[in-house]
Amino acid sequence: MVTLHYPFWPKISKSLKVPSTSLYDNLKVSASRYPDQDAIFYYGNKITYEQLDQEVTALAGYLEHKLNVQTGEKVLLFMQNSPQFVIGYYAILRANAVVVPINPMLVSNELEFYVKDCGIKTALAGQELYDRVAPLIGKTSLENLVIAAYSDYAGSGFEGLLPKEVEDPRFNYTQSGHYLWSHAIEAELSPSEHTAVGDDLACLPYTSGTTGLPKGCMHTNRTVNANTVGAYHWSSSTPNAVHLMTLPLFHVTGMVHSMHMPIFSGSTIVIMTRWNRDAAVELIKNLGCTHWVTIATMIVDFLANPNLKKEDMASLTSISGGGAALPEAVGEKLFNLSGLRFVEGYGLSETIAQTHFNPPDRPKMQCLGIPSFDVDARVIEPITGKELSVGEIGEIIVNGPQVMVGYYNRDDENRNSFIEIDGVKFFRTGDIGRYDEEGYFFIVDRVKRMINASGFKVWPTEVESYLYKHPAIQQACVVGVPDPRRGETVKAFVILNEGFEGKVSEDEIIEWAKQHMAAYKYPRQIEFRKQFPMTSSGKILWRTLQEEEKVKAQN
Repeated sequence: MVTLHYPFWPKISKSLKVPSTSLYDNLKVSASRYPDQDAIFYYGNKITYEQLDQEVTALAGYLEHKLNVQTGEKVLLFMQNSPQFVIGYYAILRANAVVVPINPMLVSNELEFYVKDCGIKTALAGQELYDRVAPLIGKTSLENLVIAAYSDYAGSGFEGLLPKEVEDPRFNYTQSGHYLWSHAIEAELSPSEHTAVGDDLACLPYTSGTTGLPKGCMHTNRTVNANTVGAYHWSSSTPNAVHLMTLPLFHVTGMVHSMHMPIFSGSTIVIMTRWNRDAAVELIKNLGCTHWVTIATMIVDFLANPNLKKEDMASLTSISGGGAALPEAVGEKLFNLSGLRFVEGYGLSETIAQTHFNPPDRPKMQCLGIPSFDVDARVIEPITGKELSVGEIGEIIVNGPQVMVGYYNRDDENRNSFIEIDGVKFFRTGDIGRYDEEGYFFIVDRVKRMINASGFKVWPTEVESYLYKHPAIQQACVVGVPDPRRGETVKAFVILNEGFEGKVSEDEIIEWAKQHMAAYKYPRQIEFRKQFPMTSSGKILWRTLQEEEKVKAQN
């Protein structure tokens, strides 16, 4: 076990007792402690903890008595960030059922896979997604659809631009198996006793499926609570904290850090259905947001706002996140404007967000951080399983209380995804990394993203970090493209900062890169783009760009 990081651990315990209670119990406790506290702010509307718990209870009663949802049954949650997502998530838990949160960008034929994989009978969906989920009724096991209109929860005290989904009025549905969210809440049906405990299954988030079929990660109340409570202590959240929610809630980072943790602490959640940098500025400034968990692409866009001023960010005490490393140049710009260092973390769907955190008082840039509470993280040689030491590059493996029980209905995957060392079962992350002499972990890249250029290993993340130091570059994405001489060569897709269009050329950036990187690393090709293909969680779809290049090479 790596313990080199212990001298740099914050002044708190290195170990945490994980609650044996359910996630819903966290809401119940906060509603009892702070009934009049604002739990949610949603585009001008406020919902107290007492109101939140009442609506959760009412919806749970409707699921149980009207739709016959059984204990342990899997229920689809298919909507964008909204009060209904939060209410729906906790109502499913309150009904002793299991949440299956699915990416709202999926289309009908993609969604069908998840419904069939889990044998889902009941779904909660945003009305803007109706046309994607409705065709599955009768075609699959799906029988019941509860439809939510986000406009039902918006208020009038928001001066910014509302997302279209929040502006749309509630539609009416009369078809068989269709139920309006508003009717479900107004029915005020009382659920039976809440019996779920720590080791009961609570949530089934799916992997993205970039390396095969998506896999459901079986998380219990205990595994989710491990990271919920860990995030609470690490972030110094209090009931007075105000959390800006910009990451999608179906994704584990947003789910834990922007929903579960604030609810555990009894603090306020400011929900954004769609990312908009101007709206984010207004919300941070006017509502006094203190905590913001986000990703690099959002920070890049936020800081590119020409109207952004220091005073707009004055209330923030913590900016943190993960997904992809924040480029050093962007981190410095953030620090100069806010006085805050971006605190990066690392985790996966299989670990329901973080296994690593940077210490808030001693973060390192472009660093995963140190192993979280009770996490044993190591680096091994991927083929032999030999444990590696300081500075050696290999596959990161983890053991900890947040690691999933296993993949749902994937026995082969479960056998291949774990390795036993010294009698301890570790999850194989598939990420290549190392740790330094102080026990801080660094990612090199995904195993499958490496570029082999004339026999040299090129890690795209490293090249991207250099490119971000160029004053003209706002965003960069590096991929390997076919090359008849080198096998693969390095290509960079680049979005320019405002004011640089037409003032810098592709060749000038290549020449600049040549002066700042080793000969085998620097991009041989540059392509300017206005935007990148993105996941709904804000990550750049590098695979899409790479596939485009492969198609070009074949034609």
